[in-house]
Amino acid sequence: MCLAMPGKVLQIEERDGTRMASVDFGGVVKDVCLEYLPELEVGEYAIVHVGFALQRLDEESARRTLELFENLGLIEEEFGDQWELAARAGGEPTP
Repeated sequence: MCLAMPGKVLQIEERDGTRMASVDFGGVVKDVCLEYLPELEVGEYAIVHVGFALQRLDEESARRTLELFENLGLIEEEFGDQWELAARAGGEPTP
């Protein structure tokens, strides 16, 4: 499954002409492209899908959504160790 996840911008930098950010998704930090939200600042939250920040989100909504996703096991499913998840399911990891 590939969800749009809320995340908090920790750091912003320019990489090869592209505005990129380190974003925290409830303890998992990933690189995210900010080209669709160039005005996004450190400390703000955004909805991220397939590595792109798509929409600004208020902190309360982001925290509620992350808590819900965590309770449903969706954060581990989305960001967990693919080999571990596959072993539990009795199969091979999917790319």
